[in-house]
Amino acid sequence: MQPLTTDHVRAAIDAANLGLTVQEFSDSTATSELAAAAIGCDVGQIAKSICLIVNGAPILVVASGDKQVDDRKIATMFEVGRKKVKLAKPDECVEIYGYAPGGVPPVGHRTPNIPIYLDAFLKRFDTIYAAAGSANHNFGMGVNQLQTLTNGTWADVAKE
Repeated sequence: MQPLTTDHVRAAIDAANLGLTVQEFSDSTATSELAAAAIGCDVGQIAKSICLIVNGAPILVVASGDKQVDDRKIATMFEVGRKKVKLAKPDECVEIYGYAPGGVPPVGHRTPNIPIYLDAFLKRFDTIYAAAGSANHNFGMGVNQLQTLTNGTWADVAKE
């Protein structure tokens, strides 16, 4: 199965009418550190998309780039054991979410209506940056625009 393109992300962003623009970088932005270096921002301002399978169902956690997702907190949220919380494999990322790891955006997914949870640590920043469908495309937005764009739920999902 082929990954979706940055055009799919642009379409989802444009449909939200928030005035957001996708940027292309010559350097890779596939990790939080690389993205922060390319953009010139704090690593915590990178809104990384973590694709998880919880009890067999996909969810997306949009986490602050300087934090790790706490599988214990996810398991507690879903009232399952930790072994039921799994990181999606690269082929599952493409099949379910539509994009390869390093480029998974918070919107424009292949599978509609994937539950999205937003890391409360992102609220430390006014402006954040998310992947836009490839390892060298990103877009910036206000932290409140992320919630509007994704219809995500703010949650305590990161390790302290």
